[in-house]
Amino acid sequence: MKKLLLSFIAACTLISVRADEGMWLPYLIGKNYEEMKRLGLKLTKEDLYSINNSSLKDAIVQFNGGCTAEVISDEGLLLTNHHCGYGAIAGLSTVEKNYLDNGFWAKKKTEELPAPNMNVIFLERMVDVTEEVMEFVGNATGEAYTKKFNEIAKKIEKKASKNGKYVANVKEFFNGNQIILLVYKKFTDIRLVGTPPRSLGKYGGDTDNWMWPRHTADFSMFRIYAGADNEPAPYSATNVPYTPKKSLPVSIKGVQEGDYAMVMGYPGRTNRYEVAAGVSQAINEVNPSIVKIREERLAIMRKHMDADKSVYLKLTSNYQRISNYWKYFIGQTEQLKRNKVVAKKEKQEARFNAWAEENANEYEGLLDEYNKLYNGYEPYAKHVTYYSEAFRAPAINRIGAALVPLSKALKRGVTQEDSLKKYVQIAQANYQAAMSEFDMATEKEIFAAMTRLYYTDVASTQQPDIYENVIFKKYGKKDIDRAIANYTEVLYKNSFLLNEQKLDSFLKKPSLAVLEKDPAFVHASSFVLNFENNFQEKMTAFNESKKELSKKYVKGLMQMKEGTLFYPDANSTMRITYGQVLSYSPQDAVEYDYYTTIDGLMSKYKAGDDEFDLPSDFIELYKTKNYGRYADKSDGKIHTCFISNNDITGGNSGSPVINGNGELIGLAFDGNWEAMSGDIAFDKKYKRTISVDIRFVLFLIDKLGNAKNLIREMDIRE
Repeated sequence: MKKLLLSFIAACTLISVRADEGMWLPYLIGKNYEEMKRLGLKLTKEDLYSINNSSLKDAIVQFNGGCTAEVISDEGLLLTNHHCGYGAIAGLSTVEKNYLDNGFWAKKKTEELPAPNMNVIFLERMVDVTEEVMEFVGNATGEAYTKKFNEIAKKIEKKASKNGKYVANVKEFFNGNQIILLVYKKFTDIRLVGTPPRSLGKYGGDTDNWMWPRHTADFSMFRIYAGADNEPAPYSATNVPYTPKKSLPVSIKGVQEGDYAMVMGYPGRTNRYEVAAGVSQAINEVNPSIVKIREERLAIMRKHMDADKSVYLKLTSNYQRISNYWKYFIGQTEQLKRNKVVAKKEKQEARFNAWAEENANEYEGLLDEYNKLYNGYEPYAKHVTYYSEAFRAPAINRIGAALVPLSKALKRGVTQEDSLKKYVQIAQANYQAAMSEFDMATEKEIFAAMTRLYYTDVASTQQPDIYENVIFKKYGKKDIDRAIANYTEVLYKNSFLLNEQKLDSFLKKPSLAVLEKDPAFVHASSFVLNFENNFQEKMTAFNESKKELSKKYVKGLMQMKEGTLFYPDANSTMRITYGQVLSYSPQDAVEYDYYTTIDGLMSKYKAGDDEFDLPSDFIELYKTKNYGRYADKSDGKIHTCFISNNDITGGNSGSPVINGNGELIGLAFDGNWEAMSGDIAFDKKYKRTISVDIRFVLFLIDKLGNAKNLIREMDIRE
């Protein structure tokens, strides 16, 4: 086992790299160091990642579980994207104090606003535990492997957490071929410090999302607070600003074409080692289903949000999350087709098969198994997507689904309060989560629309019995829309699942008879039980088989391409990517420069428009050209955004873009339309990271927000 592990690691560390592609593990980044220096890095390996001394990793945090942020002062000041702070900003806003629309700037620390339910984590260290895990799990596969893996992972995590001082996670890399322990320190007292108005922070809206040229001021500011001992502590008025091990200096020298650019952050998920059959299924079944469902949800939400500002504030954060990946899946599908990714994957697989036949017969037939697996799953792919995207869209369905485990326990005759406690807690947690962004009128319309979509789009042989046995039996099938509309009204009128007091009273003394009379529970349980009884096992078997095959395939690829430095797929762990500031040509006769300016921003301005309106005081700053030291020295303009060929994905939002001297030059916030297939297939020609220029950020903090206290707090280098 030890010999095999050493051979595997050797395969992962033989150098032959392309600087722009790759999300590299920071504790192994020394293998890339010479290439990084060639491109312009001036720092040492220890400056990038060190356990014993402060390094760049100590200035980077995972922000609230889904984004990245960086520490930019010795008092725990954080910078991240506006869209990453969007939910917190909206949650702190009211119609009377609308920080989301009007902006907010704390001129002193006592004005900073506690942001409930937020957290950041700092990476303390990464430790390879592959050998320990592999020896424990042995030759187990499928469900047995998962059980043994979870058992040893929990043991390792418990030891590393040191009685709760740290958060520890054991994660698989290289599709399960390498296992790493990640140890974090978690802070939960996070406070809003500053945000530009939404019109700037989300300038361009859905129209400009995933597009270049871009002019969005996509940033917001928070601060980490700690106890008197500088350690994590729950919110308290007596907490003090956190003193970090490392904070990033800020450069306002500007960027030029070809400059070194490095991104550190927490990319969410990539699937670069997916096979052609999986890409084909995404193009033809999964992605179009997601787009169709989300498009309908968004249209309903928009209607209600436009009609009522209070509803807008309730729903806007959820709307942004749904919208972002609605457009993402449109773009991904388009670019997968445009870049002929399926054909390219098939060629790679043909080479793999030829290599296996010649050199490694243990891999012969592997891809045939893969294709057979996907073909067998094909009839159920749409149903699985509709179950997660359509059925679970309405809050009442999520609450009802969370009550199914409780109903099963009650059917088994479980009555003791202690025995039912875990099921009650599941239901309570789901209720709170579902109701955090809720509007009744929107909810009911979405419920009716999703119920209709599920019926019309999912194969009739895969439908839950609620349609024929309840909806159409009671309301007729002649006019399906009217039947579902009538059913919706009666269901919401007669259910107690959305009434907090009634639900709480029920959960204190659960009764199966009461639950089974509730129409919303009957509806939800029909879908859940249909899925569990007829499709859950198929989905689980598919996922387990796919995991085993992908593990073997990646191992084989690294043997076939010995001499190449491999990087693992993104999995929400810290990565470094490096490259250069670069322009590009998206199509014949079209050339995109590497930066945009305030002039281009103003050329898009449309007074009163939801996506392209601007604050009057910003327009005045533009007219007077009151740019100060933030103007570019070459043209005297504010440069708003720039692009580089860094390799990023979702989760990198808010990541610092760092120059060769280790200074902050921008914040990554988006990718470009032409390379939206990048999570599956990196495209060297088109892939670009869109970042807001740090000088634009500082200009808005200083001149628009008049928050000179924040400017003074940073280490700004001219």
